[in-house]
Amino acid sequence: MKEIMVKIKGHQVSQDAGEDSMEFITEAKLYERGGALYLIYEESEVSGIPGCRTRLKLKGDQVQMKRLGTGAGIGNEIRFEKGKRYKGFYDTPFGAIEMEVLTNQLENTLSAEGDGQLDIDYSISLKGLVEGRNRLNITLM
Repeated sequence: MKEIMVKIKGHQVSQDAGEDSMEFITEAKLYERGGALYLIYEESEVSGIPGCRTRLKLKGDQVQMKRLGTGAGIGNEIRFEKGKRYKGFYDTPFGAIEMEVLTNQLENTLSAEGDGQLDIDYSISLKGLVEGRNRLNITLM
């Protein structure tokens, strides 16, 4: 397991809330297991979900994002694969909401050596509440 620094940039565009961007740098853990690369980091106040740990599992052209801990987005899992839709549930303090994610673009150059970046461009719909388009960029430093 390697201790590294990562720069995380997020950009959201929604019909209701307009545009929002965030960027932060944090420590992360990087390791390989079973043919997959794992990246684990703690979210922060900047990301809007402090107390939450995000785990990315990267295998082939797929990325699985799982969030655990306290704060919004607890226990949520999203899968990204270019051109494919993922349906699941987004857990909130008020109950689960149906969620659908369409991955528009996915580029992954992360390596077990601790370099590269991950870019994901996706559209998300939370049934009846929010629709938007997000971009996530993670750069290993």
